[in-house]
Amino acid sequence: MMKVFVRGTILLLIVFLLASCSTKEWPDNEHVRQNDNSSSETVQILMIGIDSRGEDKSRSDAILVGQYNPKEKMIKVASFMRDSYVKIPTYKKGYHKLNTAYFLGGKELLARTVKENFGITVDHIVTIDFQGFVHVVDTLAPEGIEVDVTQEMIDDMNFNVQPGTHYFNGEELLKYVRFRHDSESDFGRVKRQQEVILKLRDHLANEMSSIQQFASLPKLVEGASKYIESDLSLSETISLASKVLLHQIDQVETLTIPVENSYENKTYDHAGAVLQLDAVKNMEVLNHFFKNQTEVNN
Repeated sequence: MMKVFVRGTILLLIVFLLASCSTKEWPDNEHVRQNDNSSSETVQILMIGIDSRGEDKSRSDAILVGQYNPKEKMIKVASFMRDSYVKIPTYKKGYHKLNTAYFLGGKELLARTVKENFGITVDHIVTIDFQGFVHVVDTLAPEGIEVDVTQEMIDDMNFNVQPGTHYFNGEELLKYVRFRHDSESDFGRVKRQQEVILKLRDHLANEMSSIQQFASLPKLVEGASKYIESDLSLSETISLASKVLLHQIDQVETLTIPVENSYENKTYDHAGAVLQLDAVKNMEVLNHFFKNQTEVNN
C-alpha cells in the first residue's frame, strides 16, 4: 500500500473527480447504493477504463474503486488486477478473469462481480475509453504530465524520446499507462495508472489554488466530462468536486488487489493465464482498507 500526504485543498482523483458526465440516465442497479451524496456521507465510485476505441464489445482495461470520506478528510483508491480469477454471476463456466465480466454484461455485471467477490458496493459507476482518457488528460493538463520513461518502454511503445523524465500528452500518457512488457507486467501497469491519477490530482490542486481558479471548475468539469460516461449528472459532479475542494483532504491512499502473497499464477483452457486469489485474505485487506465499508458475502 502506498500513502501519499497532500498539502492544501485538492480535488478528488481525476476519474473520481470527473465522475461526471453524461446526462444519460442509466437503469437502476441493485449493486449500486442509493446515496444522496451529502457532505458527511462516504462516497464510493467504481471506475472502469475500457480497452476500446469505439467498438461495441470490449473488456475493462482498468478497474478501480475510489472512496471519498469527508469525515476523515481522506480519499482511497483500490485497483483490481484485470486477470484476477473470479466468479462471474450468470457465467455458465463460473469463473473467468475479472475484466471478462464487463465484456459479458457491461458495467452492471462488473459492479455485481466486484460486489459478490470482494464485498464492495458502490454509489456510482464511471466509464472512460481510450480516446476519452486522451481528451481528459489534454483538457486538464494541456502542457502534459511529467513521467519517467525507461528504455524498455521506448522500445515497446515506440516513444521518440531518450530514457529519462518527459512531459507526455494524452496519447503518449495512454501508452505509458498501458505498458506492461517488463518484469512487473500488469502490476507495473497498475502502479503507473495510480501514478498518473496522483500526478493529475496534484496538477489540478495547483490549478485550483485560488478563488479565481476555483470559479473555473464548472467549465473545466464540463469540458472533460464530454468524454466520460457516468450515472452522475453534470450538476452532481460539480457539486461533489466542490465539496472536496472546500474540505481539505489530508491524505490519499492506494491499494492493489491481489495483495502480495495472496495469489498464484494459474492457467485454464477457457481463461488463459490468471491470478488465482486467496479470497479470504484479499477480502480482509479490502475490509480494513475501506474501514469496514465492505460486506463479507456468504
